[in-house]
Amino acid sequence: MGWKTLDDFNLEAKRVLIRVDINVPVENGQVSDATRIEKIAPTVLEIMKRGGFPVLLAHFGRPKGRVQRDLSLLRLVPVLERVLKCDVIFVADCIGPAVEAASAILGPNQVLLLENTRFYAQEEQNDPTFVAKLAKIGDIFCNDAFSAAHRAHASTEGLARILNACAGRLMEVELKALETALGDPIRPVVAVVGGAKVSTKLKLLGNLVEKVDHLVIGGGMANTFLVAKGINVGTSLAEQGMAAIANDILVKAVRCGCEIILPKDIVIARKFEANAAHEICLADSCPNDAMILDAGPESISQIFRVFEVAKTLIWNGPLGAFELEPFDAATNAAAQKASVLTKEGTLVSVAGGGDTVAALNKAGAAAGFSFVSTAGGAFLEWMEGKELPGVAALSTA
Repeated sequence: MGWKTLDDFNLEAKRVLIRVDINVPVENGQVSDATRIEKIAPTVLEIMKRGGFPVLLAHFGRPKGRVQRDLSLLRLVPVLERVLKCDVIFVADCIGPAVEAASAILGPNQVLLLENTRFYAQEEQNDPTFVAKLAKIGDIFCNDAFSAAHRAHASTEGLARILNACAGRLMEVELKALETALGDPIRPVVAVVGGAKVSTKLKLLGNLVEKVDHLVIGGGMANTFLVAKGINVGTSLAEQGMAAIANDILVKAVRCGCEIILPKDIVIARKFEANAAHEICLADSCPNDAMILDAGPESISQIFRVFEVAKTLIWNGPLGAFELEPFDAATNAAAQKASVLTKEGTLVSVAGGGDTVAALNKAGAAAGFSFVSTAGGAFLEWMEGKELPGVAALSTA
């Protein structure tokens, strides 16, 4: 662990700039899911309890360096006050004299929320002058936004270079979970990678075959690998032009001693819709007019056997068309199996990515996993083996 935590600092009377991710979904002007706000509470509350003054830095949406009032953080004040159970003071800017004055007079049981950092183009440019203006607001920088750690922005990377810096409690939990899963895991390690396209996860697959013992490939990606093996997939979603690259990954896996697990049997249908007429057949027996929408029962049993001998699981992406019943069966069954094994103490399970979180929640299995990351791009880039600028900056701070 090359980064500091809140434990390494005396927070008494210190203004702590906390980079948080509160980019929550909003419907009809109201926050529809406050999960991300709830997750920052431990860090913010601890800082107040230890005599510090929390100042929140965050982005919302993609304003592209322009002030857009519909992307203001002002609307989040009521939810923040409800979750944190304290006064939240909002300033309609994130730099300048008004912000510095508000930070200076912040009192006990008060949190300062600054306006959307991305209203300034200099934020995404990681402009040193902008970083210096942000730094004038606080004494300590605390990054609690792993989901934004893959961005080398002023509020995610720049501040860690010029202020005493640490990871917040949420970031700390996330980094420890990821290190456990792929940095120094207990073997055997199995990875589940699903989704529509091989082309979007080439680096991920190339990295994983070097690091895991078993790689389960599902969803539309599996179809492309079946094509690479010379198997007809009918009208299924598949990237025919990626077959040669998929074959290269299969060859690399053999060289690295990684077992790639593809569907043995499949669930097929003629229509892509819920409860469409469907049947099960062997993976190499897909009719020309049918599409593969899920892995079959024998494939599920094979995944179960791998999970039962594994000690560590990393999961990104569904195994089939999980949005449509009954083509969510493989994803649901595998997720529930992983959840049970985790609860029994035989498996450490880490999952992440937007579709993954939705799929695990739909299966009722998310709560059983060791850790489920809400980070999308950052989680994927970590699985690809990339250095995340926000984390690297903490390590060298």
